[in-house]
Amino acid sequence: MEKIPVYFMPGMAASSTIFERIHLPEDQFEIFLLEWVLPLDGESLKQYAERISKEIKHENPVLVGVSFGGVLVQEMAKFVNPRKIIIISSVKSNAEFPRRMKMAKSIKAYKLFPTGLMQNVETFAKFSFGNDKMNKRLKLYEKFLSMRDKKYLDWALEQIILWDRTEPDSKVVHIHGDADEVFPPKYIKNFIPVKDGTHIMIINKFRWLNEHLPKIILDN
Repeated sequence: MEKIPVYFMPGMAASSTIFERIHLPEDQFEIFLLEWVLPLDGESLKQYAERISKEIKHENPVLVGVSFGGVLVQEMAKFVNPRKIIIISSVKSNAEFPRRMKMAKSIKAYKLFPTGLMQNVETFAKFSFGNDKMNKRLKLYEKFLSMRDKKYLDWALEQIILWDRTEPDSKVVHIHGDADEVFPPKYIKNFIPVKDGTHIMIINKFRWLNEHLPKIILDN
């Protein structure tokens, strides 16, 4: 049986090491890990998605994206022909943004975010991962937040705040923690809930994901 290619895109500023505990049955699936690269000058999210799509070497792949990576894989779907799009701890349209993100758009607050302070990992981590009270939190951030370039961070914040998708794609499968503090579930519709899942559940709810992802991928 031909294996199903599954491409994983990490969250904002994160490296693919966030998927190190994600395992799918090797007789059915083949995992490929995507990474963030620096945006080109003036590059739009659509253009960036097209560029990252060139890393996909299979027809009809499964695309899995976490947080901002979930936004990106939805844009990438315009350039590849995915058999399934799965987003985790993310949103399906800008209508699912929390109020603070909608406010940030209206007053252009994203231009004021001190991304140059990225050397202080904690500052950006609270925005990217949420204020999660995990033990050894800082070590997690230092390990997983790999893209600390100010050009990328400025670009990424602006792209997500200004994301122009207003209508969700009904084909997108959405997995979301019921305790997500970055994208609170009260603003989100039509998702598969994960009990006690926070915004970083890709790391600490890996057992749930390993158990359920194969069936979610295979379901028609």
